[in-house]
Amino acid sequence: MIKRLQKRYALSEQGAKDLVKGCLACVLQNLSFMFPVGLLYFLVGDLMNGGVPGEKLAFYIVGCAACIGLILITTFIQYNATYFATYRESGVRRITLAERLRKIPLSFFGKKDLADLTSTIMADCTFLEQSFSHFIPELAGSIISTVLISISLLMFDWRMALAALWVLPVAFAIVGFSARVQERLNQKAMDVKMACADGIQECIETVRDLKANNAEQEYLKGLEKKIRAVEYRSILNEFGLAAFVVSASLVLKLGIATAALTGSVLLIGGSLDVLTFFMFLLVVSRLYDPLQGALQNLAAVISTRTNIARMNEILDHPVQQGENRLSNKGYDITFDHVGFAYNTGETVLKEVSFTAKQGEVTALVGPSGGGKTTVSRLAARFWDVSRGRILVGGMDISKIDPETLLSLFSIVFQDVTLFDNTILENIRIGNKDATDEQVLAAAKLANVDEFAEKLPEGWHTNIGENGCELSGGERQRISIARAFLKNAPIILLDEATASLDVENETSIQTALSRLIADKTVLVIAHRMRTVAGADKIVVLSEGSVAEEGVPETLLEQDGLYARMVKLQSESQNWKLA
Repeated sequence: MIKRLQKRYALSEQGAKDLVKGCLACVLQNLSFMFPVGLLYFLVGDLMNGGVPGEKLAFYIVGCAACIGLILITTFIQYNATYFATYRESGVRRITLAERLRKIPLSFFGKKDLADLTSTIMADCTFLEQSFSHFIPELAGSIISTVLISISLLMFDWRMALAALWVLPVAFAIVGFSARVQERLNQKAMDVKMACADGIQECIETVRDLKANNAEQEYLKGLEKKIRAVEYRSILNEFGLAAFVVSASLVLKLGIATAALTGSVLLIGGSLDVLTFFMFLLVVSRLYDPLQGALQNLAAVISTRTNIARMNEILDHPVQQGENRLSNKGYDITFDHVGFAYNTGETVLKEVSFTAKQGEVTALVGPSGGGKTTVSRLAARFWDVSRGRILVGGMDISKIDPETLLSLFSIVFQDVTLFDNTILENIRIGNKDATDEQVLAAAKLANVDEFAEKLPEGWHTNIGENGCELSGGERQRISIARAFLKNAPIILLDEATASLDVENETSIQTALSRLIADKTVLVIAHRMRTVAGADKIVVLSEGSVAEEGVPETLLEQDGLYARMVKLQSESQNWKLA
Protein backbone atom coordinates (compact mmCIF):
# COMPACT_ATOMS: atom_id res chain seq x y z
CA MET A 1 0.00 0.00 0.00
CA ILE A 2 2.86 2.37 0.83
CA LYS A 3 4.35 1.90 -2.66
CA ARG A 4 0.98 2.59 -4.28
CA LEU A 5 0.55 5.77 -2.25
CA GLN A 6 4.06 6.89 -3.22
CA LYS A 7 3.26 6.47 -6.90
CA ARG A 8 -0.28 7.81 -6.74
CA TYR A 9 0.54 10.98 -4.82
CA ALA A 10 4.24 11.55 -5.70
CA LEU A 11 5.30 10.95 -2.07
CA SER A 12 8.45 9.78 -0.36
CA GLU A 13 8.24 6.53 1.63
CA GLN A 14 8.06 8.46 4.90
CA GLY A 15 5.47 10.80 3.38
CA ALA A 16 3.27 7.84 2.44
CA LYS A 17 3.54 6.45 5.97
CA ASP A 18 2.70 9.87 7.42
CA LEU A 19 -0.33 10.08 5.12
CA VAL A 20 -1.64 6.77 6.52
CA LYS A 21 -1.08 8.05 10.07
CA GLY A 22 -2.91 11.27 9.20
CA CYS A 23 -5.89 9.35 7.84
CA LEU A 24 -6.08 7.18 10.96
CA ALA A 25 -5.81 10.28 13.15
CA CYS A 26 -8.78 11.82 11.30
CA VAL A 27 -10.76 8.62 11.87
CA LEU A 28 -10.08 8.84 15.62
CA GLN A 29 -11.09 12.50 15.67
CA ASN A 30 -14.35 11.84 13.82
CA LEU A 31 -15.21 8.93 16.13
CA SER A 32 -14.48 11.05 19.18
CA PHE A 33 -17.20 13.47 18.09
CA MET A 34 -19.71 10.61 18.37
CA PHE A 35 -19.12 10.04 22.08
CA PRO A 36 -21.13 13.12 23.14
CA VAL A 37 -24.02 11.77 21.03
CA GLY A 38 -23.94 8.50 22.96
CA LEU A 39 -23.76 10.35 26.27
CA LEU A 40 -26.71 12.52 25.23
CA TYR A 41 -28.66 9.37 24.25
CA PHE A 42 -28.34 7.97 27.78
CA LEU A 43 -29.11 11.36 29.36
CA VAL A 44 -32.33 11.77 27.35
CA GLY A 45 -33.30 8.21 28.29
CA ASP A 46 -32.93 9.01 31.97
CA LEU A 47 -34.84 12.27 31.61
CA MET A 48 -37.69 10.48 29.88
CA ASN A 49 -37.78 7.96 32.72
CA GLY A 50 -38.35 10.58 35.40
CA GLY A 51 -35.04 12.46 35.71
CA VAL A 52 -31.36 11.87 36.36
CA PRO A 53 -30.76 9.77 39.48
CA GLY A 54 -28.32 11.31 41.97
CA GLU A 55 -25.89 8.43 41.65
CA LYS A 56 -25.70 8.99 37.84
CA LEU A 57 -25.02 12.72 38.00
CA ALA A 58 -21.33 12.17 38.62
CA PHE A 59 -21.26 9.76 35.66
CA TYR A 60 -22.57 12.45 33.29
CA ILE A 61 -20.22 15.10 34.67
CA VAL A 62 -17.22 12.79 34.28
CA GLY A 63 -18.53 11.69 30.87
CA CYS A 64 -18.71 15.31 29.65
CA ALA A 65 -15.17 15.96 30.87
CA ALA A 66 -13.97 12.71 29.26
CA CYS A 67 -15.60 13.64 25.92
CA ILE A 68 -13.98 17.08 25.97
CA GLY A 69 -10.60 15.56 26.88
CA LEU A 70 -10.92 12.87 24.18
CA ILE A 71 -11.80 15.42 21.52
CA LEU A 72 -8.85 17.63 22.54
CA ILE A 73 -6.40 14.71 22.47
CA THR A 74 -7.59 13.33 19.12
CA THR A 75 -7.59 16.84 17.61
CA PHE A 76 -4.02 17.38 18.81
CA ILE A 77 -2.96 14.04 17.33
CA GLN A 78 -4.79 14.81 14.08
CA TYR A 79 -3.16 18.24 13.79
CA ASN A 80 0.34 16.86 14.28
CA ALA A 81 -0.23 13.87 12.01
CA THR A 82 -1.55 15.96 9.12
CA TYR A 83 -0.20 19.52 9.17
CA PHE A 84 3.30 19.08 10.57
CA ALA A 85 3.92 15.89 8.57
CA THR A 86 2.65 17.59 5.42
CA TYR A 87 5.02 20.54 5.79
CA ARG A 88 7.97 18.19 6.22
CA GLU A 89 6.90 16.17 3.18
CA SER A 90 6.46 19.34 1.13
CA GLY A 91 10.10 20.23 1.75
CA VAL A 92 11.20 16.68 0.92
CA ARG A 93 9.14 16.76 -2.29
CA ARG A 94 10.71 20.00 -3.52
CA ILE A 95 14.22 18.76 -2.76
CA THR A 96 13.49 15.42 -4.45
CA LEU A 97 12.24 17.19 -7.57
CA ALA A 98 15.29 19.45 -7.65
CA GLU A 99 17.64 16.48 -7.18
CA ARG A 100 15.87 14.60 -9.96
CA LEU A 101 16.18 17.57 -12.30
CA ARG A 102 19.89 17.67 -11.52
CA LYS A 103 20.30 14.11 -12.84
CA ILE A 104 17.94 14.26 -15.82
CA PRO A 105 19.59 14.62 -19.26
CA LEU A 106 19.51 18.13 -20.71
CA SER A 107 17.37 16.84 -23.58
CA PHE A 108 14.45 16.91 -21.11
CA PHE A 109 14.80 20.65 -20.69
CA GLY A 110 14.45 21.16 -24.42
CA LYS A 111 10.77 20.17 -24.02
CA LYS A 112 10.20 22.30 -20.92
CA ASP A 113 10.47 25.97 -20.17
CA LEU A 114 11.48 27.72 -16.99
CA ALA A 115 7.96 28.85 -16.05
CA ASP A 116 6.61 25.29 -16.33
CA LEU A 117 9.32 23.74 -14.15
CA THR A 118 9.13 26.56 -11.61
CA SER A 119 5.37 26.11 -11.42
CA THR A 120 5.78 22.36 -10.83
CA ILE A 121 8.27 22.79 -7.98
CA MET A 122 6.53 25.74 -6.32
CA ALA A 123 2.82 26.02 -7.23
CA ASP A 124 2.07 22.30 -7.64
CA CYS A 125 3.89 21.46 -4.40
CA THR A 126 1.94 24.18 -2.59
CA PHE A 127 -1.36 22.82 -3.91
CA LEU A 128 -0.46 19.29 -2.82
CA GLU A 129 0.61 20.65 0.56
CA GLN A 130 -2.96 21.88 1.02
CA SER A 131 -4.36 18.59 -0.27
CA PHE A 132 -2.37 16.45 2.16
CA SER A 133 -3.07 18.68 5.14
CA HIS A 134 -6.77 19.33 4.50
CA PHE A 135 -8.32 17.17 1.79
CA ILE A 136 -6.97 13.63 1.66
CA PRO A 137 -6.71 12.75 5.40
CA GLU A 138 -10.09 14.31 6.17
CA LEU A 139 -11.67 12.51 3.20
CA ALA A 140 -10.22 9.15 4.22
CA GLY A 141 -11.10 9.82 7.88
CA SER A 142 -14.70 10.71 6.98
CA ILE A 143 -15.16 7.63 4.82
CA ILE A 144 -13.66 5.16 7.31
CA SER A 145 -15.45 6.62 10.34
CA THR A 146 -18.73 6.76 8.39
CA VAL A 147 -18.39 3.08 7.47
CA LEU A 148 -17.79 2.16 11.12
CA ILE A 149 -20.72 4.26 12.31
CA SER A 150 -22.93 2.86 9.54
CA ILE A 151 -22.19 -0.71 10.62
CA SER A 152 -23.14 0.24 14.18
CA LEU A 153 -26.41 1.81 13.00
CA LEU A 154 -27.27 -1.26 10.91
CA MET A 155 -26.78 -3.45 13.95
CA PHE A 156 -28.90 -1.10 16.07
CA ASP A 157 -31.87 -0.79 13.63
CA TRP A 158 -31.34 -1.72 9.99
CA ARG A 159 -34.56 -0.02 8.83
CA MET A 160 -33.62 3.40 10.13
CA ALA A 161 -30.03 2.87 9.07
CA LEU A 162 -31.02 2.21 5.45
CA ALA A 163 -33.32 5.23 5.48
CA ALA A 164 -30.43 7.42 6.65
CA LEU A 165 -27.53 5.90 4.69
CA TRP A 166 -28.90 5.28 1.18
CA VAL A 167 -27.86 8.81 0.15
CA LEU A 168 -24.16 8.21 0.87
CA PRO A 169 -23.23 6.01 -2.12
CA VAL A 170 -25.39 8.16 -4.41
CA ALA A 171 -23.71 11.41 -3.30
CA PHE A 172 -20.18 9.99 -3.60
CA ALA A 173 -21.00 8.45 -6.98
CA ILE A 174 -22.07 11.86 -8.32
CA VAL A 175 -18.74 13.42 -7.32
CA GLY A 176 -16.82 10.34 -8.42
CA PHE A 177 -18.36 10.42 -11.89
CA SER A 178 -17.13 14.00 -12.25
CA ALA A 179 -13.50 12.83 -12.33
CA ARG A 180 -13.09 12.88 -16.11
CA VAL A 181 -14.84 16.22 -16.47
CA GLN A 182 -12.65 17.71 -13.75
CA GLU A 183 -9.46 16.31 -15.25
CA ARG A 184 -10.26 17.87 -18.62
CA LEU A 185 -11.12 21.21 -17.00
CA ASN A 186 -7.99 21.14 -14.83
CA GLN A 187 -5.74 20.29 -17.75
CA LYS A 188 -7.14 23.13 -19.85
CA ALA A 189 -6.82 25.49 -16.88
CA MET A 190 -3.22 24.40 -16.38
CA ASP A 191 -2.45 24.93 -20.07
CA VAL A 192 -3.71 28.52 -20.07
CA LYS A 193 -1.89 29.22 -16.77
CA MET A 194 1.37 28.03 -18.27
CA ALA A 195 0.77 30.06 -21.43
CA CYS A 196 0.11 33.13 -19.28
CA ALA A 197 3.22 32.53 -17.14
CA ASP A 198 5.33 32.07 -20.28
CA GLY A 199 3.92 35.27 -21.73
CA ILE A 200 4.67 37.30 -18.59
CA GLN A 201 8.19 35.91 -18.35
CA GLU A 202 8.81 36.52 -22.05
CA CYS A 203 7.51 40.08 -21.72
CA ILE A 204 9.91 40.83 -18.87
CA GLU A 205 12.88 39.24 -20.63
CA THR A 206 12.26 40.95 -24.00
CA VAL A 207 11.01 44.35 -22.82
CA ARG A 208 14.04 46.06 -24.40
CA ASP A 209 13.33 44.57 -27.83
CA LEU A 210 9.62 45.30 -27.54
CA LYS A 211 10.35 48.95 -26.77
CA ALA A 212 12.91 49.18 -29.57
CA ASN A 213 10.36 47.93 -32.11
CA ASN A 214 7.34 49.83 -30.72
CA ALA A 215 5.69 46.45 -30.17
CA GLU A 216 4.69 46.88 -26.52
CA GLN A 217 1.02 47.64 -27.03
CA GLU A 218 0.49 44.80 -29.49
CA TYR A 219 2.29 42.33 -27.22
CA LEU A 220 0.36 43.45 -24.15
CA LYS A 221 -2.92 42.95 -26.01
CA GLY A 222 -1.96 39.33 -26.57
CA LEU A 223 -0.86 39.02 -22.95
CA GLU A 224 -4.18 40.42 -21.76
CA LYS A 225 -6.00 37.73 -23.75
CA LYS A 226 -3.92 35.08 -21.95
CA ILE A 227 -4.74 36.60 -18.56
CA ARG A 228 -8.46 36.71 -19.45
CA ALA A 229 -8.23 33.08 -20.54
CA VAL A 230 -6.88 32.15 -17.07
CA GLU A 231 -9.75 34.06 -15.46
CA TYR A 232 -12.33 32.35 -17.70
CA ARG A 233 -10.89 28.89 -17.08
CA SER A 234 -10.76 29.46 -13.31
CA ILE A 235 -14.46 30.41 -13.25
CA LEU A 236 -15.32 27.44 -15.45
CA ASN A 237 -13.34 25.15 -13.13
CA GLU A 238 -15.19 26.42 -10.07
CA PHE A 239 -18.54 26.02 -11.81
CA GLY A 240 -17.69 22.49 -12.95
CA LEU A 241 -16.69 21.57 -9.40
CA ALA A 242 -19.69 23.25 -7.78
CA ALA A 243 -22.21 21.63 -10.14
CA PHE A 244 -21.30 18.15 -8.90
CA VAL A 245 -20.57 18.98 -5.25
CA VAL A 246 -23.77 21.00 -4.77
CA SER A 247 -25.83 18.27 -6.45
CA ALA A 248 -24.28 15.65 -4.18
CA SER A 249 -24.88 17.85 -1.10
CA LEU A 250 -28.57 18.21 -2.02
CA VAL A 251 -28.88 14.43 -2.28
CA LEU A 252 -27.19 14.15 1.11
CA LYS A 253 -29.81 16.41 2.68
CA LEU A 254 -32.51 14.00 1.54
CA GLY A 255 -31.13 11.51 4.06
CA ILE A 256 -32.39 13.62 6.96
CA ALA A 257 -35.86 13.77 5.38
CA THR A 258 -36.05 10.03 4.66
CA ALA A 259 -34.76 9.18 8.16
CA ALA A 260 -37.34 11.47 9.76
CA LEU A 261 -40.13 10.15 7.52
CA THR A 262 -39.25 6.50 8.06
CA GLY A 263 -38.87 7.03 11.79
CA SER A 264 -42.26 8.74 11.99
CA VAL A 265 -43.96 5.84 10.17
CA LEU A 266 -42.25 3.26 12.41
CA LEU A 267 -43.03 5.33 15.50
CA ILE A 268 -46.73 5.55 14.62
CA GLY A 269 -46.76 1.82 13.88
CA GLY A 270 -45.29 1.11 17.31
CA SER A 271 -42.21 -0.69 16.00
CA LEU A 272 -39.79 2.07 17.03
CA ASP A 273 -39.46 3.82 20.38
CA VAL A 274 -39.04 7.59 20.74
CA LEU A 275 -35.56 7.34 22.21
CA THR A 276 -34.21 5.34 19.26
CA PHE A 277 -35.88 7.76 16.85
CA PHE A 278 -34.25 10.68 18.68
CA MET A 279 -30.88 8.95 18.69
CA PHE A 280 -30.98 8.35 14.90
CA LEU A 281 -31.86 11.99 14.23
CA LEU A 282 -28.90 13.07 16.38
CA VAL A 283 -26.46 10.67 14.67
CA VAL A 284 -27.69 11.53 11.17
CA SER A 285 -27.37 15.27 11.75
CA ARG A 286 -23.84 14.74 13.06
CA LEU A 287 -22.97 12.27 10.31
CA TYR A 288 -23.86 14.47 7.33
CA ASP A 289 -21.94 17.59 8.37
CA PRO A 290 -18.43 16.11 7.92
CA LEU A 291 -19.60 14.25 4.83
CA GLN A 292 -20.47 17.51 3.10
CA GLY A 293 -16.88 18.55 3.62
CA ALA A 294 -15.78 15.10 2.47
CA LEU A 295 -17.59 15.59 -0.86
CA GLN A 296 -15.66 18.82 -1.42
CA ASN A 297 -12.46 17.08 -0.38
CA LEU A 298 -13.15 14.25 -2.84
CA ALA A 299 -13.54 16.78 -5.66
CA ALA A 300 -10.31 18.48 -4.57
CA VAL A 301 -8.45 15.16 -4.45
CA ILE A 302 -9.62 14.37 -7.98
CA SER A 303 -8.32 17.74 -9.14
CA THR A 304 -4.82 16.94 -7.79
CA ARG A 305 -4.30 14.36 -10.53
CA THR A 306 -3.11 17.01 -12.98
CA ASN A 307 -0.55 18.39 -10.51
CA ILE A 308 0.66 14.92 -9.55
CA ALA A 309 1.00 13.91 -13.20
CA ARG A 310 3.27 16.93 -13.77
CA MET A 311 5.44 15.90 -10.83
CA ASN A 312 5.58 12.26 -11.88
CA GLU A 313 6.72 13.36 -15.32
CA ILE A 314 9.89 14.58 -13.60
CA LEU A 315 10.18 11.80 -11.03
CA ASP A 316 9.64 9.02 -13.59
CA HIS A 317 11.99 10.44 -16.22
CA PRO A 318 15.12 8.30 -16.72
CA VAL A 319 18.24 9.74 -15.13
CA GLN A 320 21.85 9.55 -16.23
CA GLN A 321 23.78 7.15 -14.06
CA GLY A 322 27.23 5.65 -14.00
CA GLU A 323 30.28 4.84 -11.95
CA ASN A 324 31.79 7.44 -9.64
CA ARG A 325 35.32 6.32 -10.45
CA LEU A 326 37.24 7.51 -13.50
CA SER A 327 39.25 4.91 -15.44
CA ASN A 328 40.57 7.00 -18.34
CA LYS A 329 44.18 6.77 -19.52
CA GLY A 330 44.92 10.20 -20.92
CA TYR A 331 42.42 12.72 -22.22
CA ASP A 332 41.92 12.02 -25.92
CA ILE A 333 38.27 12.44 -26.94
CA THR A 334 37.14 9.86 -29.49
CA PHE A 335 33.81 9.86 -31.32
CA ASP A 336 33.19 6.36 -32.64
CA HIS A 337 30.36 6.22 -35.22
CA VAL A 338 28.17 8.45 -33.07
CA GLY A 339 24.56 9.05 -33.99
CA PHE A 340 22.14 11.32 -32.13
CA ALA A 341 18.49 12.26 -32.46
CA TYR A 342 16.26 14.39 -30.26
CA ASN A 343 13.05 12.99 -28.82
CA THR A 344 11.18 14.59 -31.69
CA GLY A 345 12.80 12.05 -34.00
CA GLU A 346 14.91 14.68 -35.73
CA THR A 347 18.33 13.22 -36.56
CA VAL A 348 21.16 15.62 -35.69
CA LEU A 349 24.29 13.46 -36.04
CA LYS A 350 24.99 10.48 -38.32
CA GLU A 351 28.05 8.23 -38.04
CA VAL A 352 30.32 10.95 -36.64
CA SER A 353 33.88 9.67 -36.05
CA PHE A 354 37.00 11.69 -35.14
CA THR A 355 39.56 12.05 -32.34
CA ALA A 356 40.51 15.21 -30.47
CA LYS A 357 43.99 14.48 -29.11
CA GLN A 358 45.46 15.59 -25.83
CA GLY A 359 47.79 18.58 -26.21
CA GLU A 360 46.10 19.64 -29.46
CA VAL A 361 43.40 22.13 -30.45
CA THR A 362 40.64 20.50 -32.45
CA ALA A 363 38.26 22.95 -34.11
CA LEU A 364 34.68 22.12 -35.11
CA VAL A 365 33.48 24.26 -38.02
CA GLY A 366 30.74 24.07 -40.58
CA PRO A 367 27.42 25.58 -41.61
CA SER A 368 24.84 26.47 -38.96
CA GLY A 369 22.78 23.45 -37.93
CA GLY A 370 25.56 21.05 -38.87
CA GLY A 371 25.82 19.62 -35.34
CA LYS A 372 28.85 21.42 -33.89
CA THR A 373 27.25 22.42 -30.58
CA THR A 374 25.59 19.01 -30.26
CA VAL A 375 29.02 17.34 -30.55
CA SER A 376 30.42 19.43 -27.70
CA ARG A 377 27.37 18.73 -25.51
CA LEU A 378 27.62 14.99 -26.16
CA ALA A 379 31.34 15.02 -25.29
CA ALA A 380 30.48 16.33 -21.80
CA ARG A 381 27.48 13.96 -21.57
CA PHE A 382 24.89 16.70 -21.36
CA TRP A 383 22.96 14.30 -23.55
CA ASP A 384 23.46 10.59 -24.27
CA VAL A 385 24.20 9.33 -27.77
CA SER A 386 21.63 7.32 -29.71
CA ARG A 387 24.26 5.15 -31.42
CA GLY A 388 28.01 4.60 -31.22
CA ARG A 389 30.37 5.53 -28.39
CA ILE A 390 32.27 8.51 -27.03
CA LEU A 391 35.53 7.75 -25.27
CA VAL A 392 37.73 9.92 -23.06
CA GLY A 393 41.13 8.34 -22.67
CA GLY A 394 39.61 5.01 -23.72
CA MET A 395 36.84 5.31 -21.08
CA ASP A 396 33.24 5.01 -22.32
CA ILE A 397 31.57 8.14 -20.91
CA SER A 398 28.10 6.54 -20.97
CA LYS A 399 29.24 4.37 -18.05
CA ILE A 400 30.43 7.32 -15.92
CA ASP A 401 28.30 9.46 -13.62
CA PRO A 402 27.84 12.86 -15.39
CA GLU A 403 29.02 14.92 -12.40
CA THR A 404 32.11 12.76 -12.05
CA LEU A 405 32.79 13.06 -15.77
CA LEU A 406 32.42 16.85 -15.71
CA SER A 407 35.32 17.07 -13.27
CA LEU A 408 37.48 16.54 -16.40
CA PHE A 409 35.93 19.44 -18.32
CA SER A 410 36.18 23.23 -18.23
CA ILE A 411 33.55 24.77 -20.49
CA VAL A 412 33.38 28.33 -21.81
CA PHE A 413 30.06 29.06 -23.51
CA GLN A 414 29.19 31.95 -25.76
CA ASP A 415 26.25 32.81 -23.50
CA VAL A 416 27.74 33.29 -20.05
CA THR A 417 25.58 32.67 -16.98
CA LEU A 418 26.47 34.81 -13.98
CA PHE A 419 24.88 35.11 -10.56
CA ASP A 420 23.69 38.08 -8.56
CA ASN A 421 26.81 38.10 -6.41
CA THR A 422 30.31 39.53 -6.29
CA ILE A 423 32.98 39.04 -8.94
CA LEU A 424 34.99 36.81 -6.58
CA GLU A 425 32.05 34.51 -5.83
CA ASN A 426 31.09 34.26 -9.50
CA ILE A 427 34.60 33.07 -10.35
CA ARG A 428 34.64 30.72 -7.35
CA ILE A 429 31.90 28.70 -9.09
CA GLY A 430 34.81 27.00 -10.89
CA ASN A 431 36.08 25.59 -7.59
CA LYS A 432 33.97 26.17 -4.48
CA ASP A 433 36.89 25.23 -2.20
CA ALA A 434 39.33 27.74 -3.70
CA THR A 435 40.88 30.42 -1.49
CA ASP A 436 40.63 34.12 -2.33
CA GLU A 437 44.28 34.05 -3.43
CA GLN A 438 43.58 31.22 -5.88
CA VAL A 439 40.49 33.00 -7.23
CA LEU A 440 42.49 36.21 -7.75
CA ALA A 441 45.28 34.31 -9.51
CA ALA A 442 42.78 32.74 -11.93
CA ALA A 443 41.08 36.09 -12.46
CA LYS A 444 44.37 37.77 -13.40
CA LEU A 445 45.18 35.02 -15.89
CA ALA A 446 41.83 35.82 -17.57
CA ASN A 447 42.55 39.60 -17.46
CA VAL A 448 39.61 40.21 -15.12
CA ASP A 449 41.76 42.56 -13.04
CA GLU A 450 41.75 45.08 -15.91
CA PHE A 451 38.15 46.06 -15.07
CA ALA A 452 37.51 44.58 -11.61
CA GLU A 453 39.96 46.85 -9.81
CA LYS A 454 38.30 49.92 -11.34
CA LEU A 455 34.86 49.10 -9.93
CA PRO A 456 33.57 50.93 -6.81
CA GLU A 457 34.07 47.96 -4.47
CA GLY A 458 36.69 46.18 -6.55
CA TRP A 459 36.55 42.41 -6.46
CA HIS A 460 33.65 42.54 -4.00
CA THR A 461 31.39 44.51 -6.34
CA ASN A 462 27.97 42.91 -6.84
CA ILE A 463 27.46 42.52 -10.59
CA GLY A 464 23.64 42.19 -10.59
CA GLU A 465 21.37 39.56 -12.06
CA ASN A 466 23.26 37.59 -14.72
CA GLY A 467 26.03 40.20 -14.64
CA CYS A 468 23.83 43.02 -15.92
CA GLU A 469 26.33 45.59 -14.60
CA LEU A 470 29.09 44.27 -16.90
CA SER A 471 29.77 44.34 -20.62
CA GLY A 472 29.80 41.23 -22.79
CA GLY A 473 33.58 41.07 -22.84
CA GLU A 474 33.82 41.46 -19.06
CA ARG A 475 31.28 38.71 -18.50
CA GLN A 476 33.19 36.43 -20.84
CA ARG A 477 36.44 36.99 -18.96
CA ILE A 478 34.77 35.91 -15.70
CA SER A 479 33.69 32.73 -17.47
CA ILE A 480 37.27 32.09 -18.59
CA ALA A 481 38.52 32.80 -15.06
CA ARG A 482 36.22 30.04 -13.81
CA ALA A 483 37.81 27.65 -16.28
CA PHE A 484 41.30 28.69 -15.08
CA LEU A 485 40.24 28.10 -11.48
CA LYS A 486 38.84 24.66 -12.26
CA ASN A 487 42.00 23.77 -14.19
CA ALA A 488 40.45 20.72 -15.85
CA PRO A 489 42.42 18.72 -18.46
CA ILE A 490 39.77 19.10 -21.19
CA ILE A 491 38.57 22.49 -22.47
CA LEU A 492 35.37 23.05 -24.47
CA LEU A 493 35.09 26.47 -26.11
CA ASP A 494 31.73 27.22 -27.70
CA GLU A 495 31.89 30.44 -29.74
CA ALA A 496 33.68 32.10 -26.83
CA THR A 497 34.56 35.26 -28.80
CA ALA A 498 31.81 35.34 -31.43
CA SER A 499 29.91 38.39 -30.17
CA LEU A 500 32.83 40.53 -28.99
CA ASP A 501 34.48 43.61 -30.44
CA VAL A 502 38.04 43.41 -31.78
CA GLU A 503 39.70 44.78 -28.61
CA ASN A 504 37.84 42.42 -26.29
CA GLU A 505 38.35 39.51 -28.67
CA THR A 506 42.11 40.05 -28.67
CA SER A 507 42.23 40.27 -24.87
CA ILE A 508 40.15 37.14 -24.44
CA GLN A 509 42.11 35.20 -27.06
CA THR A 510 45.26 36.03 -25.09
CA ALA A 511 43.61 34.63 -21.95
CA LEU A 512 42.41 31.55 -23.82
CA SER A 513 45.92 30.88 -25.12
CA ARG A 514 47.10 30.60 -21.50
CA LEU A 515 44.12 28.40 -20.59
CA ILE A 516 44.48 25.76 -23.31
CA ALA A 517 48.17 25.04 -22.97
CA ASP A 518 48.92 21.28 -22.85
CA LYS A 519 45.24 20.32 -22.67
CA THR A 520 42.69 18.59 -24.87
CA VAL A 521 40.83 21.46 -26.52
CA LEU A 522 37.63 21.31 -28.54
CA VAL A 523 36.75 24.64 -30.14
CA ILE A 524 33.53 25.59 -31.89
CA ALA A 525 33.83 28.68 -34.09
CA HIS A 526 32.23 30.40 -37.05
CA ARG A 527 35.10 32.82 -37.68
CA MET A 528 37.70 31.01 -39.71
CA ARG A 529 40.51 33.24 -38.45
CA THR A 530 39.74 32.03 -34.92
CA VAL A 531 40.65 28.44 -35.82
CA ALA A 532 43.40 29.15 -38.36
CA GLY A 533 46.03 28.07 -35.84
CA ALA A 534 44.22 24.89 -34.77
CA ASP A 535 46.10 21.58 -34.92
CA LYS A 536 43.10 19.88 -36.52
CA ILE A 537 39.89 20.95 -38.24
CA VAL A 538 36.74 18.81 -38.27
CA VAL A 539 34.13 20.12 -40.73
CA LEU A 540 30.58 19.11 -39.85
CA SER A 541 27.80 19.41 -42.40
CA GLU A 542 24.26 18.04 -42.09
CA GLY A 543 25.23 15.94 -39.08
CA SER A 544 28.22 14.19 -40.66
CA VAL A 545 31.98 14.72 -40.85
CA ALA A 546 32.47 16.28 -44.28
CA GLU A 547 36.21 16.95 -43.98
CA GLU A 548 38.99 16.43 -41.46
CA GLY A 549 42.63 17.47 -41.29
CA VAL A 550 45.07 20.33 -40.68
CA PRO A 551 44.02 23.76 -41.99
CA GLU A 552 46.67 23.91 -44.73
CA THR A 553 45.71 20.53 -46.17
CA LEU A 554 41.99 21.36 -46.14
CA LEU A 555 42.67 24.63 -47.99
CA GLU A 556 44.56 22.71 -50.67
CA GLN A 557 41.65 20.28 -51.07
CA ASP A 558 39.41 23.23 -52.02
CA GLY A 559 36.40 21.69 -50.28
CA LEU A 560 33.82 23.02 -47.84
CA TYR A 561 36.40 24.46 -45.43
CA ALA A 562 38.21 26.30 -48.22
CA ARG A 563 34.91 27.71 -49.50
CA MET A 564 33.99 28.94 -45.97
CA VAL A 565 37.39 30.67 -45.62
CA LYS A 566 36.94 32.30 -49.03
CA LEU A 567 33.42 33.54 -48.25
CA GLN A 568 34.50 35.05 -44.93
CA SER A 569 37.47 36.76 -46.60
CA GLU A 570 35.12 38.31 -49.15
CA SER A 571 32.69 39.42 -46.43
CA GLN A 572 35.47 41.36 -44.69
CA ASN A 573 35.72 43.61 -47.74
CA TRP A 574 31.99 44.40 -47.65
CA LYS A 575 31.06 48.01 -46.94
CA LEU A 576 28.00 50.24 -46.98
CA ALA A 577 27.19 51.57 -50.44
